[in-house]
Amino acid sequence: MPVVIGIDVGTTGVRVLAVDQSGNVVAESTSEYPLYTPRPGWTEQNPEDWWVATQESLHKVIQQVKDEILGLGLTGQMHGSVFLDERGDVIRPALLWNDQRTAKQCEEMTEVVGYNKLISIAGNPALTGFQAPKILWLRENEPENYSKVRHVLLPKDYVRYKLTGEFATDASDAAGTLLLDVKARDWSREILEALEIPLEWLPKVFEGPEVTGYVSQDLADSLGLGSKIPVAAGGGDNAAAAVGTGIIKEGLMSSSIGTSGVLFVHSEEFRPDPSGRIHAFCHAVPGKYHLMGVTLSAGGSLRWWRDLLGGLNYDQLSELASTAPPGSEGLLFLPYLTGERTPHLDPHARGSFFGLTARHDKSHMTRAVMEGVVFSMLDSLQIIRELNVEVNEVRAIGGGARSQLWRQIQADIYRLPIKRTVAEEGPAYGAALLAGVASGIYKDVEEACSLIALRDEVTYPDESRSDLYARYYEVYKSLYPSTKDAMHQLSELASM
Repeated sequence: MPVVIGIDVGTTGVRVLAVDQSGNVVAESTSEYPLYTPRPGWTEQNPEDWWVATQESLHKVIQQVKDEILGLGLTGQMHGSVFLDERGDVIRPALLWNDQRTAKQCEEMTEVVGYNKLISIAGNPALTGFQAPKILWLRENEPENYSKVRHVLLPKDYVRYKLTGEFATDASDAAGTLLLDVKARDWSREILEALEIPLEWLPKVFEGPEVTGYVSQDLADSLGLGSKIPVAAGGGDNAAAAVGTGIIKEGLMSSSIGTSGVLFVHSEEFRPDPSGRIHAFCHAVPGKYHLMGVTLSAGGSLRWWRDLLGGLNYDQLSELASTAPPGSEGLLFLPYLTGERTPHLDPHARGSFFGLTARHDKSHMTRAVMEGVVFSMLDSLQIIRELNVEVNEVRAIGGGARSQLWRQIQADIYRLPIKRTVAEEGPAYGAALLAGVASGIYKDVEEACSLIALRDEVTYPDESRSDLYARYYEVYKSLYPSTKDAMHQLSELASM
């Protein structure tokens, strides 16, 4: 049976999956690479490390697959900046999505382009993680390197260039640059001219399942591939994961609790939030869009708490939390351990337990952490609802989906049923499905996603718990505005 391959260029490593035309994963391999922090708040990687790891994992997967490989699809970490010279060589290490050095450049962007203009064109305010302010940073801080720039690529698209020799990207990943006219699904001449960034530096924009090029013959021969293997445009990691979980029509939402927490909804139309609290991007589905809210420290909060307690694994933590009642007997947790994205856009937000008494123990505090994460994600859902996007079913993904208690907390707080897919392979799986469309196995993304099977188990909300959580949420959402000034003062004191 013919297979397709999905490649996910992540922050910690590259993951490669082979998927047959029935949607079954038949081979996989992961190769890791280092992350560099040359200064506090700076994060960089060597693009060549991505390429070496990709070749290594590709080779291992191809060796496992006995059937014909018909195509490749790409996904990966969004927002990063890869700077290439006229020969296509890397000029300096890539600046990553979680790099925080560009606060000054974000302010400059907002002033030059205009806040409302950025929202209406790019769907988002200027944020430090996005690509455009990184280009401005390079111009202002490394003029010698800037003078050499002839191409600027996103991480997965550097791997595409090494695979095919083509400079290309997809609309969903390009939407995370702040340089895309999201509604038009092409580069914004207006923003580029305002920022004085040459259009010719940017790759051609494709839709997720379109063919962007073919694996070079020399590389195909070295890997043991056939001739004319198409490479699909693919998608940013969240859009590709949404394809892999079937979030390709309105009414469905994915709720991902990994290190961060992400709510992702499909939208037929471009619906940016005028206040910029939530992201509006192109989807990897041609002509479609998505809204996305981000809690920066979701599973990261529980990991922090686990490390503090010491000696407990996540299953034991869930069991411990289950012994405390809903609401943790009047205890709330603000999960702002690394600042917050949605809805506050505040790098100086700080986490806290609120309502502690001598009555509370580790079980209450563990449950409060889990509940606080979901309250934070409910902030995103409330904005999604304000934008008139219907949500009637949630598909839980990420590490948090494996906890029955966390799924129940989500169902109760969202007041929505929680389902899970049988396969939990993440972005690489979605990239493989997009490759299946590009290679002609499926006629479109909808047909590819029809293969996605759901587990029989469904977690339904309990009305009485939902009513109780609604009362707790009213208190929860009052805490940030009430304590914001104190958070900022503490942040300033900590930096002295």
